[in-house]
Amino acid sequence: MMIKSISVIICVIACTFLLKGCTPNNVKIDNSIKKYFDDNQVSGSFSIFDNGEGSFTIYNLSRYKDSAYLPASTFKIVNSLIGLQTGVITNEKMLIKWDGIKRWNENWNKDLTMEEAFKFSAVPYYQEVARRIGKDTMQLWLDSLHYGNKKIGNRIDSFWLDNSLKITADEQLGLVKQLYFGKLPFNKFSTEIVKKVMVHENNSKYLLAYKTGFGYRENGNALGWMVGWVEENHHPYFFVLNIEGKHNMDLVAIRTNMLMNILKQEGFLEGKR
Repeated sequence: MMIKSISVIICVIACTFLLKGCTPNNVKIDNSIKKYFDDNQVSGSFSIFDNGEGSFTIYNLSRYKDSAYLPASTFKIVNSLIGLQTGVITNEKMLIKWDGIKRWNENWNKDLTMEEAFKFSAVPYYQEVARRIGKDTMQLWLDSLHYGNKKIGNRIDSFWLDNSLKITADEQLGLVKQLYFGKLPFNKFSTEIVKKVMVHENNSKYLLAYKTGFGYRENGNALGWMVGWVEENHHPYFFVLNIEGKHNMDLVAIRTNMLMNILKQEGFLEGKR
């Protein structure tokens, strides 16, 4: 498996996969979105990219483009892709046994498959995946992807949570856009599995796929992410919601409500786009 991992990485390491997507010529600023941040007493940014038009609608452009934050559990997208590509994860049904340590989330306190761990955002499962991938292999992939600041730091099993690794919202959007179209340096098998486990809703009006993230910045503030796409009439739109609030705020509930309300305001979730 190590030989397979290294050979795959050598094939892609010379390539650059820049994840940035926004340019000054394709941006519409929508300050009406600010009310959702104010109503929930959080700061942050939101962007949605119309792939057909090649245009962005953005609230808080400077934060969206220029400020980098820990990815938290949105890194499970890349952790999954690397795990699948290298054979550390065989498929979405691969089971990792519970280590017996009781944690705050009861959904984590059992044996989990990859798709369950992704759905429940199970940190212990993906910490074990990262340990199996190993620091050197992980670093090679982060470098080839140009993922954020590409910093792992001292711990292979927490660098996406401890503010070592940081990424901008623009880079996050570039990542999910390239994932959707199969433009990342991963095979179709790996890509399709990750796209499948990201789907939360799929009905006659729309498909909604995303990965959430939650963590704490160095200043103690809570940080929340929602990164993904909404598809209507087979037309994808890619979005990133980044929110920040006080340490004790329930951003888990806030971020989902904010995303749904913003999407509805922008004319989504009705199947009319």
